[in-house]
Amino acid sequence: MNLDMQRIIEILAHNAWVMLRLSGFMLTAPVLSNALVSVRIRVVLLLALTVLIGPLVSANSTAFAFDGASMLAVANELVLGAAIGFSVMIAFEALTMAGTLTAMTMGLGFASLIDPQHRGEEPVVGTLYQTLALLMYLSVDGHLALLAALAESFRLMPAGAGMLSHEALWSLALMGAKLFASGVVIALPAVVALLIVNVALGVVSRAAPQLNLYAVGFPVSMVFGLLVLMQALPLLRQAFETLLRDALTQSSALSLAR
Repeated sequence: MNLDMQRIIEILAHNAWVMLRLSGFMLTAPVLSNALVSVRIRVVLLLALTVLIGPLVSANSTAFAFDGASMLAVANELVLGAAIGFSVMIAFEALTMAGTLTAMTMGLGFASLIDPQHRGEEPVVGTLYQTLALLMYLSVDGHLALLAALAESFRLMPAGAGMLSHEALWSLALMGAKLFASGVVIALPAVVALLIVNVALGVVSRAAPQLNLYAVGFPVSMVFGLLVLMQALPLLRQAFETLLRDALTQSSALSLAR
């Protein structure tokens, strides 16, 4: 059997360029970047996605060279993959921030849980919002839409054959600012309602100084906070779907700005 070594090198180089973008993507994509997902599972998924996507997309078939241009192209593929995953991850962070703001306002800032995603402590309401965002993300097939956007990026910018412009990164930064502003808007009704409760408690404490504000104010703030959360949860899905739609649009536009 005759082996065409040149053809084998081209196939390996093609899949290596594809794997670079997928590696950056898996570092920041929701679910896949979670610390609870073991490295072994990520490696298996990376190889599986490379085998599935590689033959269907365009990529550079030139072998790697240890020069400045090749190293810059490698860094570009890693950054582009990471930017596509990060653009959707921002939507999760915006919702987590909304839950954190709500928890701090209702007096639950001290009630924290270990969050493996951020490798630190997170207020329980922020963790609740993050879990709900993950469930909504999977229920609307957001992970499939994100993989479709990643596959589309290979058509718009073949792996190893294009460079990500600074305009694309700047648009990602602006999109992040917009999504975090949306997170503040999501938390705003609860924050305003609890602010009114705290102002009312302040007026009561001035009218009746003998009243123990710490014994009365904390339960009242928590009860009102839970009532506001109950009213806000049905609207959370619509808000998150809007954030997710904008994030997916941004992830698809990254490959267009060159």
